[in-house]
Amino acid sequence: MPSEEEVKEALREVLIPGIGRSLTGLNMTRTVEVDSDRLKVTLASTALNSATQEWVQDKARNSLKGLPGVKEIAIEFEQAKPQDLNQIDHIIAVMSGKGGVGKSLVAGLLAVGLNRQSYEVGILDADITGPSIPKMFGITTRPGGSDTGILPVLSRSGIEIMSINLLLPHEDDAVIWRGPLIGKAIQQFWEEVVWGKLDYLLVDLPPGTADAPLTVMQTLPLSGVIIVFSPQDLAAMVVKKAIKMAQKMNVPIFGVVENMSYLLLPDSGKRIEVFGKTKGQEMSMAAGAPLLEQLPLDPELAKLCDDGNIERYDSGVVNNLAQAFLQAVLAKAR
Repeated sequence: MPSEEEVKEALREVLIPGIGRSLTGLNMTRTVEVDSDRLKVTLASTALNSATQEWVQDKARNSLKGLPGVKEIAIEFEQAKPQDLNQIDHIIAVMSGKGGVGKSLVAGLLAVGLNRQSYEVGILDADITGPSIPKMFGITTRPGGSDTGILPVLSRSGIEIMSINLLLPHEDDAVIWRGPLIGKAIQQFWEEVVWGKLDYLLVDLPPGTADAPLTVMQTLPLSGVIIVFSPQDLAAMVVKKAIKMAQKMNVPIFGVVENMSYLLLPDSGKRIEVFGKTKGQEMSMAAGAPLLEQLPLDPELAKLCDDGNIERYDSGVVNNLAQAFLQAVLAKAR
């Protein structure tokens, strides 16, 4: 008779409609019981309507038929809260006190870098009034689900994404909400979305140190934060407020990232600091955390983001950022 692990491995073949992740990836296999030649599997019905449940039931039964020693298969469903299914190893907030410094860009590039190294990654877009993650990834599909939960949308390379922009009739519709409603929306994205099994969930925060960042730091079990800044004196001054917020909230800072750090001239390869001298070491010292990467001003990257193709960016900085981040996580764990 098959083991529980063999059953779960077989169920990897069953991809949930509307998201494309497997039953195993979404952690929807609740129990596996083997009695002689009879196999009983209980699945979560969370975020699945009745038609989808029937489809999943048939696909699961077909996937299990080939297991040795199985003559009778029973597939049942039970209710479960999304949070009961979510198994996330690290939740990382990407923040900055200043707007326009590239928090979403860093969150997107880090997700792409980690995904390329075979980690399961998701992005929770907590910038409710200024979401840009779906645009960068070229996603317009509405999230699926039912009244029991929401299924995030999968990017082309397999990154789970949830954003308020995916729920709006038009991507340029304004979200005109006060702080409590914004905080509630962020909380719902955490509590009501079926993220399943993830190695890393990146939370793209809006600028400032008010309601939204406070909600994330008080509601989500953060592993830590990444601070994003640009070289200008004004940006550095405001970003230090975010550093102090994280420190006062006792949230570990994994590292800092300087965006728009320099421009490489295509003909000569000369490096020009367009916005002034780098503040990488200064911000690293202020945060008490390593400088993870200095991102250049890159017209190619800007165009790819505008076209929804950030996942096609082929630059060494993507791998460098992911590697430096992973080293920082390992260092914090020691």
